[in-house]
Amino acid sequence: MSVIETKNLSRIYQDGDSLIHAVDKVDLNIEAGEFTAIIGPSGSGKTTLLNLIGGLDNPSEGVVSVDGKEIHGLRDNELINFRLQHIGFVFQAYNLIPVLSAQENVEFIMLLQGQDAKLREARAKELLAAVGLEKQMHKRPSELSGGQQQRVAVARALASKPSFVLADEPTANLDSKSTEDLLDIMHRLNKEEGITFLFSTHDQRVIDRADRLIYVEDGKIKSDTRS
Repeated sequence: MSVIETKNLSRIYQDGDSLIHAVDKVDLNIEAGEFTAIIGPSGSGKTTLLNLIGGLDNPSEGVVSVDGKEIHGLRDNELINFRLQHIGFVFQAYNLIPVLSAQENVEFIMLLQGQDAKLREARAKELLAAVGLEKQMHKRPSELSGGQQQRVAVARALASKPSFVLADEPTANLDSKSTEDLLDIMHRLNKEEGITFLFSTHDQRVIDRADRLIYVEDGKIKSDTRS
């Protein structure tokens, strides 16, 4: 079953008198349970493609469907709510709320969803334990290492039980040990719980773990291979 489908997806930017085709007529299907990496040189369109799929940017033309629903036809408030319910995000910069503890950061998405406080607390503790941070759940981001902060970000991305997780260069700011630990966690969640992950990455360690590699250059898919 497709959780993500794009048809003729394009994003065109104006640069002076020139048009930049950051994403150029991309047709793509991502099935439930995939562990897929979008790869390619800098400026190839990887992050733009991820942002379009996540509803963080609007296409110049074409369609993005998530769980069979075209997301760019939604009104702004509908799109925000749809992202909240269906898509988990892990960013290179962690994007944690500095004044909140690890547990509160994970609970925040569920708070926005209007979930009960006891359910939020139980889910947050379960997820932080799953990423190996049960002893750090009351610490704020400034008290955590980069690798620990990114693990909180993964737990937060999973809090809403999304259809899939988009991870944009999630290991870029991490050392080798933190990267391996994070990838172990995400790979285990993928294999044991069937969580769908779609990465944008330059990191060979992520590439080596992926079950499917989509190579993008000049905004186009040049190859699509499965291991």
